[in-house]
Amino acid sequence: MLEWFSQLDFISQFYWLIALIGSLVFVIVVILAFAGGDSDDFSDIDTEIEADTGIGFQFITFKNLVGFFTIFGWSGIACLEANLPLPMVFVISFASGLLMMTIMASMFYFMKKLTDSGTLNYKNAIGAIGEVYLTIGENRSKMGKVSVRVQGSLRELDALTDNFEPLPSGTIIKVVDVTSNGILIVNKTIKSIEPTKQKTYEITDGSR
Repeated sequence: MLEWFSQLDFISQFYWLIALIGSLVFVIVVILAFAGGDSDDFSDIDTEIEADTGIGFQFITFKNLVGFFTIFGWSGIACLEANLPLPMVFVISFASGLLMMTIMASMFYFMKKLTDSGTLNYKNAIGAIGEVYLTIGENRSKMGKVSVRVQGSLRELDALTDNFEPLPSGTIIKVVDVTSNGILIVNKTIKSIEPTKQKTYEITDGSR
């Protein structure tokens, strides 16, 4: 292997190194992605072009650069194997790398857009008024559920309370905070609506 590599000219060695290293890093990125890791944390040099939706179109990121160098290397090797002139090899390999970056950036952009459009932001529930659906234990002792309108729709969400008494079903509550894992913290605001107690009066004829 080393003997074969040493026999290559400088340009071929350059492209083979780029292709092999890029492919190796690409495989690691894919494995980390499936394992739940986030490779962008290592070196994200993000250049965001703000879209109308507010979701950034990230062109220069770690993943996109890995894609660029991987395709740059392999397309350069293919051009060298086809005995193309050296200037054309550079142009084709560079253009192929940029095309790969554009494809990957567009793919991640639309995937993020689709994900964000269906994601519930629990912070939007803060300040909302709702009703207890399943009894909530006092002082965060038991999780219950509340019906509250968030992002334009009525939802049943997990909730806890810091009150020193349980909040039974039907209690009117206000969302005061949200935990890091999306559980609402609620407080009792208005007493539950109870049936009006009617007083009965005895009608007398005045003879007594």
